[in-house]
Amino acid sequence: MPVNSLAKMVREYDTRIWRVIKHYVEAARQKQDFSKVISVGIDETSSKRGHNYVSVFVDLDESSVIYVTEGKDAKTVESFKDDLQKHNGEPEQVKDICCDMSPAYIKGAGENFPHAAITFDKFHVMKIVNDAVDQVRRQEQLENKYLKNTRYIWLKNPVNLTVKQNDKLESLSKMNLKTARAYSIKLSLQEFWNIEDPDTAAAYLKRWYFWATHSRLEPIKEVAYTIKRHWDGIIGYITSRVNNGILEGINSLIQATKRKARGYRNVKNLITIIYLTCSKLQMDLPKARPQLEKNLNCKVTNYVN
Repeated sequence: MPVNSLAKMVREYDTRIWRVIKHYVEAARQKQDFSKVISVGIDETSSKRGHNYVSVFVDLDESSVIYVTEGKDAKTVESFKDDLQKHNGEPEQVKDICCDMSPAYIKGAGENFPHAAITFDKFHVMKIVNDAVDQVRRQEQLENKYLKNTRYIWLKNPVNLTVKQNDKLESLSKMNLKTARAYSIKLSLQEFWNIEDPDTAAAYLKRWYFWATHSRLEPIKEVAYTIKRHWDGIIGYITSRVNNGILEGINSLIQATKRKARGYRNVKNLITIIYLTCSKLQMDLPKARPQLEKNLNCKVTNYVN
């Protein structure tokens, strides 16, 4: 339930309810213990339309948000380090950090967590490959009308295609299309993530890199060069097996909450809601007044938790 809706129900100013929520969230956060945090995921999510973001830090072992701050530059990682130490965490014991290929996050992680291995999130890697495939399709459809309205066919894996989409893909595959070649290169890279031996994975990725850079498809070549620049962090997945799939789910939850509330008045309110909904906070709440519970038709403690 959005805070504004709750305020109307109890006939109270929403600013006062926000103060109450922030009080208990901050009190609960002060008691959190991060001494066992060893795997961290970092991702940004938009706070409102435009280039406004907050950085979200997640304990990947506990699937819980442990820190949120405004911005998405290297200083956000430094800020997280300070907060980690305030909650009994040791930067030296963080062994794995998973993030996208943002230069800011890479720099921040290297400077503040020198003992951690950086793994580049496979979902972000595959996203840039998907974007490249779509670029090839857009260029080619200018000359081939059959490629129009086929974007989602090339974004999906074959097993996820509908019967209609699969029939369309089979028909297009007979046309010797550049898009079909780009799609095959994408599917080949997906197999990389299933390899368990680091040496085998490195050899596989080298063959894939050669194929991609000799494909004569400029968007695909650019992706290959990007992967080459981030080689160690991509190969590192084979050993660490960490990814930001948890963060993708949390991000979806955050955006759904924003839509339901029709946005938040300021970033601090958004950060408070992220802690409230995506952190495993233990709150010491006073017993709700029976009349208030009757008006809300629910337990207030259940709502807050």
